[in-house]
Amino acid sequence: MKPRNVVLMTVIMAFCYRNVAAQHQKTYIVHMDKASKPSVFTDHMEWYETSMRSVSESTSMLYAYDKVMHGFSTRLTVDEAGLLRNQPGIISVQEEVIYELHTTRSPEFLGLERSDMTMSGSASGSDVIVGVVDTGVWPGSKSLDDTGFGPVPSLWKGECESGTGFNVTSCNKKLIGARYFSRAYEAAYGPIDETIESKSPMDDDGHGTHTSTTATGSAVIGASLFGFAKGKARGMAPRARLAVYKACWLGGCFGSDILAAMEKAIIDGVHVLSLSIGGSISDYPTDIVAYGAFKAVSHGIFVSCSAGNSGPAPQSLSNVAPWIATVGAGTLDRDFPAYVTLGNGKKLYGVSLYSGKPLPGSMFPLVFAGNISNTTTGRLCVPGSLPQGRVTGKIVMCERGLNSRVQKGMVVKAAGGVGMILANTDTFGEELVADTHLIPSSTIGQKAGDEIKRYIVSDHNPMATITSGGTQLGVQPSPVVAAFSSRGPNPLTPEILKPDFIAPGVNILAGWTNKVAPTGLSEDQRRAEFNIVSGTSMSCPHVGGLAALLKEAHPEWSPAAIKSALMTTAYSTYKNGERLLDVASGMPSTAFDHGAGHVDPVSALDPGLVYDASADDYLSFLCALNYSSSVIRMFTGGSSTCTVGKKYRVEDLNYPSFSVPLMTASGQGGGSSAANIVKYTRTLTNVGPPETYKVWILSNTRAVKIKVEPEELTFTEKNEKKVYTVTFTASSMESGTTSFGRLVWSGGKYVVSSPIAFSWV
Repeated sequence: MKPRNVVLMTVIMAFCYRNVAAQHQKTYIVHMDKASKPSVFTDHMEWYETSMRSVSESTSMLYAYDKVMHGFSTRLTVDEAGLLRNQPGIISVQEEVIYELHTTRSPEFLGLERSDMTMSGSASGSDVIVGVVDTGVWPGSKSLDDTGFGPVPSLWKGECESGTGFNVTSCNKKLIGARYFSRAYEAAYGPIDETIESKSPMDDDGHGTHTSTTATGSAVIGASLFGFAKGKARGMAPRARLAVYKACWLGGCFGSDILAAMEKAIIDGVHVLSLSIGGSISDYPTDIVAYGAFKAVSHGIFVSCSAGNSGPAPQSLSNVAPWIATVGAGTLDRDFPAYVTLGNGKKLYGVSLYSGKPLPGSMFPLVFAGNISNTTTGRLCVPGSLPQGRVTGKIVMCERGLNSRVQKGMVVKAAGGVGMILANTDTFGEELVADTHLIPSSTIGQKAGDEIKRYIVSDHNPMATITSGGTQLGVQPSPVVAAFSSRGPNPLTPEILKPDFIAPGVNILAGWTNKVAPTGLSEDQRRAEFNIVSGTSMSCPHVGGLAALLKEAHPEWSPAAIKSALMTTAYSTYKNGERLLDVASGMPSTAFDHGAGHVDPVSALDPGLVYDASADDYLSFLCALNYSSSVIRMFTGGSSTCTVGKKYRVEDLNYPSFSVPLMTASGQGGGSSAANIVKYTRTLTNVGPPETYKVWILSNTRAVKIKVEPEELTFTEKNEKKVYTVTFTASSMESGTTSFGRLVWSGGKYVVSSPIAFSWV
């Protein structure tokens, strides 16, 4: 998230003032059992209104829901919420959660510039519609050009809502719908100050424009950010239609608003939903994104979500529900070098998007902020940490963390410094994220930072300079897993491997808003049509756009089939056979880092076989988790519950990957003589020509024996299904041990690959 401190402080002050009058009220999402409506009410809305008024005469309904759930959201005190919970027909009364944003070479890197992959649909545009729930959109973006597009799809039911800076004519045959949802936000923070942010689909932040155009942006020749990454910018599905749902504001993304946005997206008729937002991990029934996504998938909508930016810590994922495509981030083969040359002649590699006046050719005195600051956070170059006069005319090395990377440069400039070297700590390792700095700067890895520290200590007159290297293509190895990309194992359901895959998420060029600078800093007066941004927020819409491509090519495919095609054709090794690297550690990555691997959309168009799943399969998964009947009714809409006496198993969800948690036996060394036997069942559906497939196993541990039955599957017709089982017999290992492998079905030209992850707990 970009710093908007002054604006955010204004919003928070308004919130505090409002709370004087309603200090005990909170927003609650009330889930009703539709089948329990008393006959005295003519319709459900009357029932909802009466139920709400029975506990509070002064409150009002924020939203009524019908597609994502049956119920409403409203403001209540804790006591009023407790009274409402005790009423008949109430399934749950859940306090609202505030979510946050997970903040042109991509198509070529993914192979989409091939002549047969230039876009889904005809030259007049596709009928596939991608919905993006985010901060809105900048309507003047060149990436929304509708030249050559045909009429809006006849089944589209959405609208183009008007408001501050945005009107009906802001939409076109590319941007076919735009809505905004602010009731919960305003209920908490008070009426929107339209001098600060727009009460409309207008994007005041830039995040929504970037994610939307990453997914579906029309091709723009000569796009760049101040000359960097110059070329053709286009989204993954440039001929797809776009619908934006603004549910994220300067104060965050409120659960009631998100749910209302997803409700409208279902009604409007989108085929794909992309949400680059998340919060702390919570159980499926209490996670609004997971719950809303279940209902969207039940309506045939593919849902892509960001995995989170809390890596490389293990179990740091969000959005882990199996019906969601959980997307981690990898790098492209493009970089923006900015070299640091030391007084001893050593030249160190870094990156930067600084486009201003370069430093003169001479060297400048070099200091480390941690050596000259009197504050405990001085090394981080936070505001007020650098003493005036100590850095005048010097290059300052700061460390990454706490405040925004670009703001650190502004702190250096304010103290009189002429340039900044931004060094990673061990948290970020060798990951290099480029930023549009306002002074000459270079971001370097931890190793280079340590080397500069040693140089400063050893030399009585340390000197340095910074020079830009422009845009560099063909960087290898690529991709690598981004250090910030959140990691598994799945903290909620360890039997489901997450993330599902990675996609480009580092230094991504896409459209931007004219309402804010590319840095997001209020003191930055620059404006740009495109911006280069990093995060799983960027990798998520890559997959959303790719799902639109697959939906156009295979309209009959379910959301699960599309995800399966992307997973089983993803790659986890480079062309030389070496495993994808993790930039945080410099070591090979694992399935807990990259899931099935890096997406390969060209191969995904023709995967041979898919692991399909329906809403009923996901319901069986929930039944296996032993949720109460009332929770199950939340997901089913009250129409069904788990079958009494039926044995449900999480291991039998038809997922395209395998995560196998194993119990460690007691005893020294983990009781190595004890064995775990776990069986998983899977069903493959043929989406290719008749073919015979044989299975083979890759595993890097002898502690687990893997048996597949049968070992050969013959498909004679399209959509034919075949069932197989996998039995894992594992010796006990020390708790915390992990191991990985792959299960592969190969037949003819097809290779259908599934990752396997073992973890002893």
